[in-house]
Amino acid sequence: MSEKTVISKGVPFNLSDGVSYSIGSVVSKTLLKKNIGNITLFSFDEGQGLTEHTSPFDAVVYILDGKAEIVIGGKPKLVTAGEMMIMPAGIPHALNAIERFKMLLIMIRGE
Repeated sequence: MSEKTVISKGVPFNLSDGVSYSIGSVVSKTLLKKNIGNITLFSFDEGQGLTEHTSPFDAVVYILDGKAEIVIGGKPKLVTAGEMMIMPAGIPHALNAIERFKMLLIMIRGE
C-alpha cells in the first residue's frame, strides 16, 4: 500500500506521524524521489516484511518506532527504535516486523 506524498518543502514535520500503520500491511510513503535517490517512510504491521532482495546501491534504514529483524547475507540483526543500519549494495537482505515498526529508508544511487 502506498500513501500519497503531501510533504511540503521548507516546513518541519514529524517523521513518525508521516506514515500510518495498517492492519496486516506494509505502507510506504515517498518523501523525495530524484534521479540520484529516494527517501521513503514505511510502516510494517507485526508479522509483515519485505522478502529477500538485492539492491545495486547502499541503503540506510533508520527505525523510528518498534522492532525490526533485518537479515543481511543470511545474518539476522535486531534493530530497534532510534537505531540505524546501512544495508550494503549487492548483498541480499530482508526485513521482518518482530513487532510493528516504522522506518525511514534513504537510498542514494551511485558509487
